[in-house]
Order: sequence, then C-alpha cells, then structure tokens
Amino acid sequence: MRSKAGNVQRVCGEFNLSRQAYYQSIQAEQVSSFTEEIIIQKVKELRKIHKRRGTRKLFEDLTDFFTSNVIKIGRDALFDLLRINQMLVRRRKSRVITTDSKHRYKKYPNLIRDLEVYGPNKLWVSDITYVRYGDSFAYLSLITDVYSRKIVGFNLSKDL
Repeated sequence: MRSKAGNVQRVCGEFNLSRQAYYQSIQAEQVSSFTEEIIIQKVKELRKIHKRRGTRKLFEDLTDFFTSNVIKIGRDALFDLLRINQMLVRRRKSRVITTDSKHRYKKYPNLIRDLEVYGPNKLWVSDITYVRYGDSFAYLSLITDVYSRKIVGFNLSKDL
C-alpha cells in the first residue's frame, strides 16, 4: 500500500510542483476561507444595526477592523465576497406616491360592494390612474362594465 505522501509527490510531479507548494496552497486556502468567514460575521453584525448599509460604507466602517486584525481585502474584493454570499443590498425601485387616502375631503362609501350584476351595461364603474409620461404624469380615466369587464370609455389627459 502506498503512502499518502508518495501519491502527493507523484501528482505534484505531474504538474511540476513541489510538495511544499502543494501544502502551502492548501494552508493559504484554509486561511482565506477563515478570513472570509470572519468578514462575513462582522458584516452580519453591522447589518443588524444598519440593515441597508451598502458595501462602500461597510468597507469604510471595517477598515479599522481590517487593520487591527491584519486582514488585507480591498473594496472590490469585499463586493465580490458579499456577492458570492448573496449579501449585497438590492436597490429599491423608486416609486412616486400618487394616492392620498388621508385627505380632508368627503369619502363616499362603496355602494356596489354586495351588488350582483346579471348582464352587460347594467353597472359601470370608473377609475383614474396615473401613467408616467416623460418626466411627468398623464392621467388615464377608465369607464369599465362590471359584468363583462370591458372598457366602455377612456380619456388620457395631461391634467385632471
């Protein structure tokens, strides 16, 4: 039975590497994975306080931690590490708030909530919605038949 060292020496010989280089690469990989785990734990710790803190600001916050623990990692490597571990903060889509339900005007009750409609053109409802139009909005007014759910009429305008 051959020894493990003999197998390692034969494989290293195939790749023109010394056994020392092989074992150094294993040790470097272990140190690297340990360092990455420490960084991930520290990022999780900071994210408990600041849930949506981005990677650039995290990097600034962690520079003192990195220097005190002799960890050498750059901003881009931190981005890559967080991307691999799915810890990047996703950007929120910017949405314009177009509805104000807490206005001071009279709010009318829903008169058709329990009403059953048995044919077309018996009940129409209307609604206004906002459509992005360049840098501003256009207003789309729709009149819909409740029974068939077809649009009976519409108007698109730049103002209400």
